[in-house]
Amino acid sequence: MSHTHAGQPQNAEPPSPFRQPKAVWAVAFACVISFMGIGLVDPILPSLATKLQASRSQVELLFTSYLVVTAVAMLVTGWVSSRLGAKRTLVAGLVLIVVFSAIAGSSGSIGEIVGFRAGWGLGNALFIATSLAVIVGSASGGFSGAIVLYETALGVGIACGPLLGGLLGNISWRGPFFGVAVLMVIALVATVALVSPTPRPAQRSSITEPLRALRHRSLSTTSITGLLYNWGFFTILGYAPFLMGLSPLKLGGVFCAWGVLVALFAVFGAPAFKTRFGTPRTLYGSLAVMAIVTLAIGIWPDHRWVVIGATIASGIFIGLNNTLVTTAVMSIAPVPRPVASATYGFVRFIGGGLAPFAAGQLVEHYNAHVPFVLGAVTVAASALVLSTVHRALTAADAEEAQPGPSHERIDAEDAVFQVPGSEEEAIIAGEALREDRALGNQRR
Repeated sequence: MSHTHAGQPQNAEPPSPFRQPKAVWAVAFACVISFMGIGLVDPILPSLATKLQASRSQVELLFTSYLVVTAVAMLVTGWVSSRLGAKRTLVAGLVLIVVFSAIAGSSGSIGEIVGFRAGWGLGNALFIATSLAVIVGSASGGFSGAIVLYETALGVGIACGPLLGGLLGNISWRGPFFGVAVLMVIALVATVALVSPTPRPAQRSSITEPLRALRHRSLSTTSITGLLYNWGFFTILGYAPFLMGLSPLKLGGVFCAWGVLVALFAVFGAPAFKTRFGTPRTLYGSLAVMAIVTLAIGIWPDHRWVVIGATIASGIFIGLNNTLVTTAVMSIAPVPRPVASATYGFVRFIGGGLAPFAAGQLVEHYNAHVPFVLGAVTVAASALVLSTVHRALTAADAEEAQPGPSHERIDAEDAVFQVPGSEEEAIIAGEALREDRALGNQRR
């Protein structure tokens, strides 16, 4: 697919990313709320356990149901979108989020909330997989502006999700669920009214293609890397709140600080470190230090300030890893980019979904040291697994460093028009665009 500038001077200043039609703002607003989804429930986890007389592992199922359903849904988002078109898929996702978040807030037991949170995860998967393509396709301020706007929505959502969850959770544990429902209703109405219908793709996607793609060693290896580090990531995100002994509002502040670091290092840190050290070396270092940070919680789970400090610091490495492992997957996968995105999303979210529940079970059967020590081991193992494709990653970095717009950068820019997509692909495309601009080779 080719997307070019029409008569734009080669070295023209990019248009402002914030001069966009209302349709783009409607979807960007929904993106912010959607990206809040994971961190939003963090501040209310201890409250839920107390108010609903649930065990910690039962409460952790809020993550498991959400992320495992998201993982499975990643396999079908391309299939659905290729039959409905991107806008209808986007709207279907928003409707599911509104319905299931509202019903979850009205629930009276932890089992009901876990079930309705799964429906929320399905809606979120449909929305996230199509939102980037819809924003870029609807933008009038240029491709670059659309990417910057999406990156901004990503950062604001990740950082503000826990803060909103803490503020509303301080009133009632039901607050975050109802808050998302209200905000997403606004986004849904705006999206239906303002976003133009999108045509169905000429070629329909296959449900089985992402699973068949796991036969390729490079894709399965990098996907397993994602699964292993996500195990450590969601062990921290899911269980650390129980060790801090803080109110929902204070927990929201801790995870807001964590989210700011995730966003900054995903959007700005990852490209800078990649340019300086290359993808494999940056990832080895980031994964090694993240393993140490996770281990610190495992050694001192009873020391509140160690847990708080390590949790916030983990945001640095989670941000780096999220972007760079996605970069690694997309740069060496020998399959079409939407297929690689669906495959990787499926595998990594399985790890993220199972880890919090496993952490709760391990604490109940052993102690609070065990899940974080296990998380440190899985993160360290992810670096070892990644090292088996070191040569392919180095070759991809070398190809990208060649003068002119490499096929890696062209692929990164084209990927944001395709479904399914991931939020990290906007970051990769943004860096690709900046590199092209530095070379005086703007494509759009």
